Amino acid sequence: MIAFLISLAVLIGGYFIYGLLVERIVGLDSRRPMPALTKRDGVDYMPLPAWKVFLIQFLNIAGLGPIFGAIMGVMFGPAAFLWIVFGTIFGGAVHDFMSGVISIRRGGASLPEIVGEQLGMSVKQVMRGFSLLLMILVGAVFVMTPASLIASLTPGWMDTTFWIGLIFLYYMLATVLPIDKLIGNLYPLFGGALLFMAVGILYVLVFGGVEIPHEMSAGFFNRHPSGEDAPMFPMMFVSIACGAISGFHATQSPMMARCLTNERLARPIFYGAMVCEGIVALIWGAAAIAFTGGYGALADFMANPSNGGAGALVHSISVEWLGTVGGILAMFGVIAAPITSGDTALRSARLIAADFLHIDQSSFWKRLVVSIPIFAVSFMIMMIDFNVLWRYFAWCNQMLAVFTLWAVTVWLSREVNVRIFNMFGAWWLTLIPAVFMTVVCVTYIFFAPRPEGLGLPYEMALGIGMISAGILTLLFTRMLRPVIAR
Repeated sequence: MIAFLISLAVLIGGYFIYGLLVERIVGLDSRRPMPALTKRDGVDYMPLPAWKVFLIQFLNIAGLGPIFGAIMGVMFGPAAFLWIVFGTIFGGAVHDFMSGVISIRRGGASLPEIVGEQLGMSVKQVMRGFSLLLMILVGAVFVMTPASLIASLTPGWMDTTFWIGLIFLYYMLATVLPIDKLIGNLYPLFGGALLFMAVGILYVLVFGGVEIPHEMSAGFFNRHPSGEDAPMFPMMFVSIACGAISGFHATQSPMMARCLTNERLARPIFYGAMVCEGIVALIWGAAAIAFTGGYGALADFMANPSNGGAGALVHSISVEWLGTVGGILAMFGVIAAPITSGDTALRSARLIAADFLHIDQSSFWKRLVVSIPIFAVSFMIMMIDFNVLWRYFAWCNQMLAVFTLWAVTVWLSREVNVRIFNMFGAWWLTLIPAVFMTVVCVTYIFFAPRPEGLGLPYEMALGIGMISAGILTLLFTRMLRPVIAR
């Protein structure tokens, strides 16, 4: 319990200490003209109250990611808690914050435009396709689970196919309607429910006489039942994405950058929402091992198909610890949370495509013209096996974080002259996470079994990952020389 409370305190402290440091280095300005006002179109560029923007951003980036990801990731052992805490503070929150701030200063630009501006036209073209692919994958991935679950609770004629169609119809409306209609009205409610559920579980963990078997005194070795087939590095750092760092978030921050009315709100909205997500991941990781009885017991539960996997575990924890209200919230969360990730993903895809094609989005029919091909491709991808979709989603998601971190690092070297502790350039804020995540993602791609990876020996994959990070760092330092000379 003490280790859990310390982790929670460090995570919250990170917002007030490191988050404030990042804010001051970047230099937020309350007088800066905001895209929500200068480009207001009543559709995507629209000022919204700060509390509403926060809850929308939180639900955009959260969904089921910090719950299911934490449950899967904590099977690697207590090191998962360190990754959630320090990954959030130094990686994910900075990643989300910087992508939002740069978007504000570039008039609400979408992620591919931001990355391309810093890394070149060739990378911009790659990012346009890559980001669109990820958004469409997210839209497809987060339809099947809620559709299947709702079908199990409704009459036989309302089968999975029926609910896929209905959810997809909602996606279409959420994608083309002004942001203050469906998303602006529903997301604060859903986001509040997700936070309320996490707070309820936290209360039981702290005051309910629950024992959290962290087993940290035994060391941070890998507890995963797959052993050498699932080495902690890089597998744990890919399993826990939304609770530490996730490339998907960088596609969502620009969407909210178009709704903020003051740049000084960037830290509570972008950095703060990510810290809240880290807290949710910390709570559910601890709840999973406390409820099942430890890392080994959790692995046994997840290995038994008859137990129903992470979704059933979340439902059991919620019902047993929070009663009827918990059961309703759990069902509500498992159904609503993935849907609210899918709809904003497709909305982001529309914005990315519109920016690329230079199509104004104030007209409903122009929004529809951009959206129809996205809907068609998404629907076709839904026909692919869910497990295959999920594997490729995880890979694309973390690779997007790598692109974003390197782009932000270049931007900091060019635009921010403030030095950290009068010693280091501002680019150090993201250079270290960029190098680390490069090693993680490249190692994963080369080590992971086929078809999602190349299935190379671990030592070879790790070596390729380190060499790749070294080459990118060398290229960055060569680019940095003329900047330092100025």
